[in-house]
Amino acid sequence: MASRRAFLHRLLRSALGLPVVLGRSLLLAPPTVEALPASNLFVLAQLQYRGGQWDPRPRSILPLLQEVRLRTSVETRDERQVVTLRDPALFSHPFLYMTGERSFEPFTEEEISILRRYLLFGGLLLIDDARGNKGRDFDASVRQEVARVFPDRPLKMLAPEHTVFRTFYLVRTIGGVRIVNPYLEGVHVEDRTPLLYCQNGLGVAWERDYLGHWVASCQPGGDAQRLEAFKLGVNCVLYALTVNYKQDLIHLPFIRKKLG
Repeated sequence: MASRRAFLHRLLRSALGLPVVLGRSLLLAPPTVEALPASNLFVLAQLQYRGGQWDPRPRSILPLLQEVRLRTSVETRDERQVVTLRDPALFSHPFLYMTGERSFEPFTEEEISILRRYLLFGGLLLIDDARGNKGRDFDASVRQEVARVFPDRPLKMLAPEHTVFRTFYLVRTIGGVRIVNPYLEGVHVEDRTPLLYCQNGLGVAWERDYLGHWVASCQPGGDAQRLEAFKLGVNCVLYALTVNYKQDLIHLPFIRKKLG
């Protein structure tokens, strides 16, 4: 995690014409911190944009972060970091989450350029449609902006053998609060997929209220469908941190055995 963030930090400094500092000095935690240094903590960044409703489910992120920490070796900070596309802090986060229910204002040309640079040089964007109206509202805005970021790389359905479906869990079913699409979409750039798009309302399925109760029921699959939403969320985080690690040949016999 630290190495990827260090890379993105150096990229930003270079883009701004600032001196590039090599090594770990930029990422080390203050000496007063006795636990893991900040560079070893995964912090989920959520995109704030203009118009629409950028934060329809503000309590959805914490359950996912807790699941990542409990099920994997990744240490997480139990709060999100809200960023805009013009926020330099964007380049400190390898994983960016974007959600919404309504159409939103188009990004400026500068924002499109920043987002493209973020994605091409190591960042991952997971877009989560909380409403799931195909061709309307949030979905229409997302497809319009993705086409501007990658005009020559359209959103495509991910194949079942894609790395994101096996970075931690072997995911065979796309979960969510509802099943709008039984598949995940993405934009491919060489051997990476830096942009993922789900219309099934992952965050709605993750969300708990202040008493720990699920906010929404998952239809039609109930708790099994919710579990699949969490598994996909965990895998997306691990994919952002490891990219194509599970494509290494050493993993193939194990994966084939699991798939039967």
